[in-house]
Amino acid sequence: MTGWSVRVPASSANIGAGFDVLGLALTLHAEVGIGEPPAGGRTAEPTHPATIAFRQAGGDGDVWVRSPIPIGRGMGFSGAVRVGGAAAAAVQRLGAEALDDQVVLAEVCGVAAELEGHADNVAPSVYGGVVVCADDHVQPVPLGLDPAIVVWVPDGTTTSTDRSRSTLAAEVTRADAVFNLGRVATFVAACAAGDVDALRLATEDRLHQPTRLVEVPETAGALEAALDAGAWAAWLSGSGPTMAAMCDPADAARIAAALPDTGHTKHLAIDHRGVTHQP
Repeated sequence: MTGWSVRVPASSANIGAGFDVLGLALTLHAEVGIGEPPAGGRTAEPTHPATIAFRQAGGDGDVWVRSPIPIGRGMGFSGAVRVGGAAAAAVQRLGAEALDDQVVLAEVCGVAAELEGHADNVAPSVYGGVVVCADDHVQPVPLGLDPAIVVWVPDGTTTSTDRSRSTLAAEVTRADAVFNLGRVATFVAACAAGDVDALRLATEDRLHQPTRLVEVPETAGALEAALDAGAWAAWLSGSGPTMAAMCDPADAARIAAALPDTGHTKHLAIDHRGVTHQP
């Protein structure tokens, strides 16, 4: 097989209270492929996360990468290209139908999660949709809604996931743990039931967002602006600095227009397919 690629969605992880647990796939895609790079693509160097994942999963040769996913912005660039590298290795070894096999997808997710360190950063890119991650188990969330996802990306600001995580408390109180457990459960139930009125409460958080938003006050302002404009929910995407808001598709343009002009917006949706082979 020559001249093909895999297509991988970006992700938004740590949704609200779901720190290291909840993630969703976005309709913004990276490509990792074999053969001559297309326009806008480039051969990945040996230290590129896609190449490392490709080798780890048994791939042979070089891969190219083409991606519009912002780097260091909390939209899952490194997770997506790691999934792409591992998935490309699976297709190279097993053929074009490999990514239709749930066992193969679980292997791809395992390789990418081991390299990424957090399954919620990669599982949405593998499976699509909204997922819950509990150690090695990935549970898709049934969806009774099909929202727009408006993301606001601050200009000129990036976040180091490792540095951001180092600022978080190693222990939390029972009250804060119970607070977040209730909201994660509410988020899953509200998504399944299509209960959009519950989503704002369901994305409140005490474990990571309050600490992280102090470092990016413009993002905190964008989050509040999205909610004030009528978004169902809004949260810090990944470790930031991007903010993601879930809303009625009919309201997406109006909500985007209400966000600060110190960043740019992307009008996206939930990707329901996950990683796919592209002939």
